[in-house]
Amino acid sequence: MKVLVINCGSSSLKYQLIDSETEKALATGLCERIGIDGRLTHKTEAGEKIVLEDALPNHEVAIKNVIKALTDYKAIESLDETAQLDTELFTVVKNSITP
Repeated sequence: MKVLVINCGSSSLKYQLIDSETEKALATGLCERIGIDGRLTHKTEAGEKIVLEDALPNHEVAIKNVIKALTDYKAIESLDETAQLDTELFTVVKNSITP
């Protein structure tokens, strides 16, 4: 099973996608300057580092960008797989960003 671990601060969001069977990080990243100008730094399992400069007006947009990075760089296949990562955690995150 893949588990998405998220640590949110007031203006940042750190994440790791972990394979729970091997305990290996499949992807890691950091959203910085949330509420200001924004930057997402994503690191793939192979070690490739991608830096995306984009507006991150709030944590909801930051999480959407994390999911996009995870799918764009093939850590997960689709948004459907995201819902299966860890249903309880994803529900908490999803509910906390829904207005």
